[in-house]
Amino acid sequence: MDGIHDLGGMDGMGPVEREEDEPIFHEVWEERVFAMQFADSEYNVDEFRHAIERMDPAYYLGSSYYEHWLVAMEKLFTEKGTIDADELRERIDALGTAREFDDDLPERFDSNVVEAMRASHENRSSRRDESVTPAFEAGDNVVVKNSHPGGHTRCPRYVRRAQGTVARVDGGFSLPNASPHGEGKIVEPVYHVRFDAAELWGADAEGNNAVYVDLWESYLVPP
Repeated sequence: MDGIHDLGGMDGMGPVEREEDEPIFHEVWEERVFAMQFADSEYNVDEFRHAIERMDPAYYLGSSYYEHWLVAMEKLFTEKGTIDADELRERIDALGTAREFDDDLPERFDSNVVEAMRASHENRSSRRDESVTPAFEAGDNVVVKNSHPGGHTRCPRYVRRAQGTVARVDGGFSLPNASPHGEGKIVEPVYHVRFDAAELWGADAEGNNAVYVDLWESYLVPP
């Protein structure tokens, strides 16, 4: 969707700050949020991404990666009636900070639960049907539509109106614009599209560079 959440090609955001030898998780609670995400099957990946996009822009920019995940899960659980918002708030207030309770949380390993989590994760894949007939093939030139949907999309703004070349056809996937909004499973071919850096950023682009973006068929038109 358009907004601060689409940072892929926005000007003025500064360089990406890299942390040397960055750990996979910075806090214990991040590990638990990661596990919770893959243990649940109440929502699909596009609903999850759109829940993050509905965060307040200032809160989004000022919070960490796994906090985005936690906020999205809380939002989806309450919207789907899995948990009650008031009860969740009461529980949070009663527990205080998670760090205080790290040593008191029970641990359990259950192979059946592990297999159920693995199956749930596999079922969340947006790949649906490899038999769809693509309108384009590898080597075709395409132009990205200049559309501005109000909801979720996987078409970043920085490639809109740009011309690229189909590098690969990847089969059929659920259209992200539809699945978070109750529009059912619309399946379209997805293309791995190559864009010359100069096509995206003009004279400011570094020479001899290219960007590859996965794009659904309805995002594209012939040149």
